Amino acid sequence: QLQLVDSGGGLVQPGGSLRLSCAASGGTLDGYTIAWFRQVPGKEREGVSCISASGRTTKYADSVKGRFTISRDNDKNTVYLQMNSLKSEDAGLYVCAATDGWYGSAWHVASHFGSWGQGTQVTVSS
Repeated sequence: QLQLVDSGGGLVQPGGSLRLSCAASGGTLDGYTIAWFRQVPGKEREGVSCISASGRTTKYADSVKGRFTISRDNDKNTVYLQMNSLKSEDAGLYVCAATDGWYGSAWHVASHFGSWGQGTQVTVSS
């Protein structure tokens, strides 16, 4: 099973930026759709963004469109989530996930993803 390692979280002020990374440990992300999910205590896990295996197709939650950008560097075996203009409501545990399928408009459904990282915490506070 694909092992994912996510990193890059931290404490940032509102309006600031962070870049999250999702890398494969002992394997490759080639051929996998990768998504980022956000977990907040007491709330349902939310799909934030997704990128197809080719990198040509990306999806975003409405709440982050225009502020977040997902990308992948297959040479570095890494997927990135660039987060700009961060808001307090963006805070949470960000977890990357992988699947070997493409689910179109259902990209945000967590059960489609079989491999998960451990998560990286994002805190947005002044």
